[in-house]
Order: sequence, then structure tokens, then C-alpha cells
Amino acid sequence: MACAAVPSGLGWLMAPRIHALGCVAGLFLLAALGARAADFGPRFDELTRRATPAQLYALLYDMPKGGDLHNHAAGANRPEWIYAVCTDPARSGGETFYTRSRFSDAPDAIDPGARFRTIRRKAYELLSEKAKAEYVPLASLSAEERERWCHSLRLDGTGDGRLEFFSHIWPRLGQLNTCLPAVTELLVENMKAFGAEHLGYLETQFVVMGMVDNDGGVIPDALAVDYVRRRLARPDALATGVTVRFQNTILRFAPDAERRLELSYAFVDAHRDLWVGLNMAGIEENGYGYPSRFLETFRRLRSRYPTLALSIHAGEMDGPDRHVRDTLLLGASRIGHGINLIRDPETLLLLQQTRRVLIEVNLISNRLLGYVPDLSTHPFPEYLRTGVPVCLNTDDRGMWDSNLTDEYYTAVTLYHLSWGEILSIGRDSLAHSFAEPEAKARLLADYERRIAGFEERYGAVPADAALGALASVRPVAYGYARSTWGFDFN
Repeated sequence: MACAAVPSGLGWLMAPRIHALGCVAGLFLLAALGARAADFGPRFDELTRRATPAQLYALLYDMPKGGDLHNHAAGANRPEWIYAVCTDPARSGGETFYTRSRFSDAPDAIDPGARFRTIRRKAYELLSEKAKAEYVPLASLSAEERERWCHSLRLDGTGDGRLEFFSHIWPRLGQLNTCLPAVTELLVENMKAFGAEHLGYLETQFVVMGMVDNDGGVIPDALAVDYVRRRLARPDALATGVTVRFQNTILRFAPDAERRLELSYAFVDAHRDLWVGLNMAGIEENGYGYPSRFLETFRRLRSRYPTLALSIHAGEMDGPDRHVRDTLLLGASRIGHGINLIRDPETLLLLQQTRRVLIEVNLISNRLLGYVPDLSTHPFPEYLRTGVPVCLNTDDRGMWDSNLTDEYYTAVTLYHLSWGEILSIGRDSLAHSFAEPEAKARLLADYERRIAGFEERYGAVPADAALGALASVRPVAYGYARSTWGFDFN
């Protein structure tokens, strides 16, 4: 007997569960979940209508969340976290970092990306004496210098935008991201912060290929993977409650990007227990990273390896393009950003009808980088409400000084999300994750359990009592929430 069509309100995301349970049992489950959402929906509408902005933020902070699927590990680290890890030998593997804070020649003409560029001890020792004079140990910065160093790694200045982000901030990170102990500690810091926001799953773009030890030697991939695995098994990482999986990412416009793609394919295939997919990143305006450049490489790799999941940046440009369509041809089942999908009606119709491809939406990123300066015009609600699977993500949250609650607060206040739509976003983020089937089933079941508890907590008491209970929630909000909405929960 064929299963009945899945109701559009809950969507394709429940199909794996229906097939796992059988048609009849699965459809009963689907109906039960829909009824539960309908029960809490009016209460959610009442709370969002009556809550103060700070109360609404607290409610969304306390709300269980599914997965963050579009997350750049190197861009997710708050500068304060980076400074704390890199100035603590116990957390940085005994490494010493230096940052360029002085300029002996024409300081006003220096490339902005060179100021506060950070290097490791071995690189510092190889500098000339004149060059060494321009660097100071990171740990020696004064409080004022430390604040300027942190500011240099955030997109929070007047007029900051794409140029600052792509051309200046990333070079300032310098050699920070080649230090395996430091980047792994920062991964755990992210897990702790996401756990406090009640995130269930983090699928971050985390690369350990080419890590370098303190003497400048390349760390073998197998040793780097084993180091990460051991760190994730420690009690503080486990206590976050966040399940982590990784994507390997290549820079799409690099001259040797095809070769890097082949190496990444082999790496992920060898470590599928933690690395679950591949990504291609990098500014799309750079004409050397167009999707069709990689079509033959992907086809050749698919002839050699079992299927690897692909989530690829596409459609993050100012003008119309066909990058989403061309990226689907590469074999991607998730699209990062996908802003320009709205300008490609044939591809949009395909995604609406099939519901097989998820768009990873990054509202704050799109605003700060100027791709959608006015978020009221963002295509996210059109995708959501016409059948395209979507989820909300943080992208480079450390550089935005934001969190996942900021994404939900933006969406709820701008687009008036219903409770059923919020549940759809959460479930889709897990159903379209690249986690192995057993982990995905566990994550979906845990999400439903946590959501049921949330609904009970705020739905089983009068609305006044529910709003009053928010006084005990202590959101952790950062610079974006303070500058955009005036929130300061300290």
C-alpha cells in the first residue's frame, strides 16, 4: 500500500520517520505532532503578542533548537574566546602567539588587513629584527590594545561590510587556525554556548588537514583527527549536550581548488564517523569559483567513492545568477544562502515541488554583508511558505558577534513566524542534516522530547505565569543584540 501524501504543513521532513515506522503508524505520528503544534500555537501567538521585546528574546533563547547547519568554525569564534585560548598555554598546546601592532614605515599606508595580523612563535622567530619590532606577544596587549584587537576581528564598525570581512578580517586571523589545540578548544567553546541556547546539533565546517605543530611541522591527518576525537570525549564537551559533526571545506576560487577537492573527498571518506560532508566556500563574485568549473571533478570523484553529502554555498551574489541550479547539478542536497534562488523561477519551482533540497538561511550574515540590507525583503519567508525546506543558521557568528537566538528573534519579529513554522524549521534542520541515520533518528526524537517539555513549561500555566517564568531565563546576548535591539542581559 502506498503512503498518503505528507501534509504540506509538516512537509517532507517527516518522510524518513513515516517510512521507518510504516505508513499507518507514521501518519498517526504525523497527525499527533500536527495536533500538538496546533494546541500550543495559540499560546505561542499570545506570548509573542504580549511579551516585551526582552521577554520574547528570553523565550526564544530558552526554546529548543534543532541544528545549525551553516557554520564556519573559524568564523564562529568570538574574539574574546580566541584571546582567552591563545594566551593560555594549557589550552593552546603551549604555543605563543604574536600580533602585529606597530608599523615602522608609513603606518597610514599599511594594508588594513595587516594590522593585528597574528602569527605563531616559529614564524615570529624567522622574521628579521626590524620585522620583529612590529610584533608583540598577544598576551602582552594592554586592555585598550586588546579591545582594538578584538574589534579588528568583528564586523561591527561603521561602514564595515564585504571588503572588511573578506579581505581584512580573515587575513588578521593569520596562523591562528593552524594550531590544532587552539581551534579544538574554540570548537568546544562554541559547543558550550550553543548548548546554553538549547541547540541539539552542530554541523560545522571544521578543517584539520594541514595543521602545524609548534615547531612548524605538519601534523599527520590521522593524528589530528584522533586529537579532536579525544577532546570531544572529555566531560565538558559531552556535558554541552550538543552533537557535533563536521564538513570539510575548500576555497572555491583557489587556483588548485580541483586538487584540494580531491584531497578533501579522500579525507572525508576516510573519516565518515565525524566528517559527514563537503562544502565549497569563498566569495562568489570572484569569477574563478563558478560551480560548473567543478562538474567534471565531482563526476570523476563520484565514480571512485561511495556517495558523500554536499552542502555548497550558492546564490550569495548581488545580481541574478544560475549558481543554485548549477550547484544542484554538482550533486548538492543543501544550498548555503540561496538568496538568488528567488530570481531563478525554474529552479525555485523545482525545489518547491520536490522538497529534497534545503536552503541554509543566514539572515544576519546577509544583512551585514549587504546582500540583503533590508531584511524585510529577504526571500526566506517566501521559501518557507511555498514549500522549500529551510533552516536558520549563524554562518560566521563570531564575526557578527551574534548567536542563533538572534536569527530566530529576527525571523519571528520580521516575518511573524507561527509555532508550526518554527517547528518545521527545527525539524527540517535535523532531517536534512548529514548525520548518520542512527544519530539523525536520535536527534529528531530528542528534539520532539525537548519541544514537548517547552510546550508544557509555557503552555500548562496561564499566560501571565508563563511570562513571569521568563524572569528566571538568563539569555547570553552579544554585541549584535545590543546594537540592534538594545538588549543587555548582564
